[in-house]
Amino acid sequence: MKNLVDHLSQYAAYHRDTRNIVSHFIGIPLIVIAVAVLLSRPGAVIGGVWLSPATLLALASTGFYLRLDMRFGVVMGALLGLSLWPGHMLAVQSTLVWLSSGVGLFVVGWAIQFVGHFYEGRKPAFVDDVSGLIVGPLFVVAEAAFLLGLRQPLKHAIEERVGPTGVRGKKALV
Repeated sequence: MKNLVDHLSQYAAYHRDTRNIVSHFIGIPLIVIAVAVLLSRPGAVIGGVWLSPATLLALASTGFYLRLDMRFGVVMGALLGLSLWPGHMLAVQSTLVWLSSGVGLFVVGWAIQFVGHFYEGRKPAFVDDVSGLIVGPLFVVAEAAFLLGLRQPLKHAIEERVGPTGVRGKKALV
């Protein structure tokens, strides 16, 4: 079984251009919220909690993250829990509002991702390994931690495998 460094290094190998990483700070949260919105139907309030396929996916994903790393797992669980809120709020709206919001967020999120990968000059990680779909949100949280000066030994372990980040790949559109 892959560990945290294995997963993040494999994902990071596709994300060394800082412009691509920045695009992921916008695109991935939009996609996560879109999935929460789209999977919040069908749903019902049971014991004061909105239960839906989105809730089950968030719980399973949190379990995956917790097995990789307790600190990141807790943060990811909290963020996924927060993503359920707009999912629930939109799921109780009309079908048109719910579906157009979810699909719209999903399309915009992926469009931003593909712009980032244009700069990178490389396809998204999930194309070669579907686990990139669950590692992507964790990658964003890890990159945020690195920017805050946290988890530096983890950052160095990843960079030893895949190199540092920087502006590379395609030139900026000016």
